[in-house]
Amino acid sequence: MKNLILLCLISFTILACTPPQKEESQTAIPKAQEVVNNAIEFHGISGLGNASFSLTFRDYKYTYTNKQGAYEYTRAFTDSIGANVYDVLTNNGLTRTINGDSTAVDEEKKAAYSRSVNSVIYFFRLPYGLNDDAVNKTYNGTTTIKDKTYHEVKITFAQEGGGEDFDDVFLYWFDTEDYSMDYLAYLYHTDGGGLRFREAINQRRINGALVQDYINYKPADETVPIDTLVTLYNEGNLEELSRIMNEEVKLELN
Repeated sequence: MKNLILLCLISFTILACTPPQKEESQTAIPKAQEVVNNAIEFHGISGLGNASFSLTFRDYKYTYTNKQGAYEYTRAFTDSIGANVYDVLTNNGLTRTINGDSTAVDEEKKAAYSRSVNSVIYFFRLPYGLNDDAVNKTYNGTTTIKDKTYHEVKITFAQEGGGEDFDDVFLYWFDTEDYSMDYLAYLYHTDGGGLRFREAINQRRINGALVQDYINYKPADETVPIDTLVTLYNEGNLEELSRIMNEEVKLELN
């Protein structure tokens, strides 16, 4: 009997000291990644890797096509002398035609045109691009904006694959209840550099995808740290610079 009691005590001790095994389904996802994944799901844009859309922004007409990483972005507009300009940006670079004729573009202008086309497409697709390979995500906790609580995620970029603007820094704020991306800020270095803060407005669904416009703000002093912009916004100390209005939007998710 004593041996049986001793055996039971030993078995109990071993079981008590053995750490519980984590179920595979409970494997932790980094918080920043979890927030971004939930935001992309809420925005209904997980299919943008194989999709097409078109929109008009400030009288420029844009189209986007992406088929498993092979992309084509276009921009069409009429210039100041009435010529029809058509830019095409693909994985192979940018080409421009004027009134249907191919036009030579020097490298400096080609880079500027590419940034301009890519910028409109990039911001329209958000938060989809936040899962690109070159993106580094950091979860900064929660913050309050206009009496609502938001997850704050900081985005930086690896130099390899991060593009010409890899040293830009972004902050995104996602509603803690539904993960809508209601605000963003960014520090950029091209064209003299600066700081911007954007507030999402006019949110609507098109073919299930959340499309939104923005009020674009800047601080009086664009050398302040990017993480002070929320406080300045809450205090009403940001200047409205412009409005980002995406019009005539058509979107097809395949």
